[in-house]
Amino acid sequence: MASFADLAQQYIDGDWRPGKGSWDIIDFNPYNGDKLASITVATTEEIDQAYRAAERAQKEWAELNPYARRQVIERALRIVEEREAEYAELIMAELGGTRLKAGFELMLVKEMLREATHWAVGAEGRILPSMTDGKENRVYRLPVGTVCVISPFNFPLFLAIKSVAPALALGNAVVLKPHQNSPVTGGSLIARIFEEAGLPKGLLNVVITDIAEIGDALIEHPVPKVISFTGSDKVGRHVATVAAANFKRCVLELGGNSALIVLDDADVDYAVDAAVFSRYVHQGQVCMAANRVLVDRSLEQEFTEKFVAKVKTLRTGDPTDPQTHIGPLINSTQADAVTRVVEDAVRDGATALLRGETQGNVVQPTVLTGIPENSSVLNQEIFGPVALIIPFDGDDDAVRIANDTPYGLSGAVHTADTDRGVRIAKRIDTGMIHINDSTVADEPIVSFGGEKSSGVGRLNGDATIEAFTTTKTITVQHGRTAFPF
Repeated sequence: MASFADLAQQYIDGDWRPGKGSWDIIDFNPYNGDKLASITVATTEEIDQAYRAAERAQKEWAELNPYARRQVIERALRIVEEREAEYAELIMAELGGTRLKAGFELMLVKEMLREATHWAVGAEGRILPSMTDGKENRVYRLPVGTVCVISPFNFPLFLAIKSVAPALALGNAVVLKPHQNSPVTGGSLIARIFEEAGLPKGLLNVVITDIAEIGDALIEHPVPKVISFTGSDKVGRHVATVAAANFKRCVLELGGNSALIVLDDADVDYAVDAAVFSRYVHQGQVCMAANRVLVDRSLEQEFTEKFVAKVKTLRTGDPTDPQTHIGPLINSTQADAVTRVVEDAVRDGATALLRGETQGNVVQPTVLTGIPENSSVLNQEIFGPVALIIPFDGDDDAVRIANDTPYGLSGAVHTADTDRGVRIAKRIDTGMIHINDSTVADEPIVSFGGEKSSGVGRLNGDATIEAFTTTKTITVQHGRTAFPF
């Protein structure tokens, strides 16, 4: 059985070892404050060792029959299936995720691994015609080499696997750095899974560290060709800047400020259910969460009353209790930040229809309405259980409000007229939007990514192959080219 003590190490070139840094990352349970593990951080020297190991191992891995690579992914899937209950306990302890959230995340992990087995044999080349007689153009699709994956703290197991599994399946090596608040579920647990699945040494390295120790060494290093980062737009901008200066490709999945739009012909009860889930799943610590709930003014009173009534039924507290809907935020910094957001919004003139208290890292749900248009709360990502209900007058007004944000990740439109919903959805500046559903959705074969400050690039489906492979053109002249001199 995997334990925090066993997994509280670096994993470099197939070896489990303590870091050589001068300080430790302390991994805490965000609900009860229990110390789960102490991990000495990796240094820049160890970052280099991880990348050099990846570089050495990748060449042979890329030449391996892709069906053999697929077998490793299949074994990793079986391990997750067999130990799902065990991994759920780790998620609840390290992340404060509820049992519902843990099960949801593990379902996504399994689906991503299943899809990665197809990606192992899915990178297709092409033979194209040439304007020169006797010549053919062969376009080969090859692994990029080494991929750097930086995972966040909210869905760390899934969002790391989302890049790690396909990158490996396509013939790459990976260096993974998890968030310091999820070093096990976002990092070393994944190393253990693939180690037991028979992945050759050096192909997956996990370095648990922080920018305070290594600076930009992780993204400046010459070995990685692609940086796959999931996190805040502030850090994402920095990653993109450093990567561009070093001619590296980036896939950036950043923050969101999604709008769930309820049109005048929507099923109110169903829209309420979708909106409550979209806002409060995993305490609102989801990039796709519905920060803003936009409601046609004709339905505002009915929707708001039913929304607040449903939110009042949500239970907060111990995430291991199956009856709990809302557990703790990841740490006190996040809890304090969300509390200040509510205070600032009320100070700006918003009305709190429901105002939850903060008890340790557990923040009870809040519902705000009557928010002035100049309030800063409208344009920021709220990574916590705070819903904003905003009325609108007609479809054009809904589109205007939905687009009035620097973000563009997800969204939803609720209506009895699907075609009307699609017309509106096309006008919303987001990478994804869902008709008559939640704003929170991620399927392995459907392109995932955002516009504006929500990111650059896409993952899932064909986009994943584009992200973690490159093309090489080799021409073959079967005849003789007639040269002009």
